[in-house]
Amino acid sequence: EPRSPCCCLAWTLLIGTMNSLLFLLNLLLMFVIFTVVLLPTIVVVYFGFQCHSQVLHSSASYCKSILDDNSSSALIILGFVIMSPLLVVAMAIYCSLARRLQLLLCFQPYSLALFKGAPCCARGCTRQLRAWV
Repeated sequence: EPRSPCCCLAWTLLIGTMNSLLFLLNLLLMFVIFTVVLLPTIVVVYFGFQCHSQVLHSSASYCKSILDDNSSSALIILGFVIMSPLLVVAMAIYCSLARRLQLLLCFQPYSLALFKGAPCCARGCTRQLRAWV
């Protein structure tokens, strides 16, 4: 049965807040996973750009003694080459974790604000309502 206008507005705000929090949780989880997995690429490219004489030309001791322009260029190229497989690994980790935690199943449709009924996560989703198996 339909809800009253005041109740409908309250439920809309509740569902919108809940969906926004779930979106931020997904975004935070994705950011953490991608940062951890792509950390080797970030470090290698950073040191390559820091020690190259045409870019930043740092006066650090390791830039003067270990890394010259050729090795800095090699680090930059290596960082960008290993980025592609690490992006695939990071996305696979995120997708498997989101599937295991069933994060995408708790997003609620706004039709719950208009009509009375229990949300999917509260009553337990059946196998037919799941986005994936």
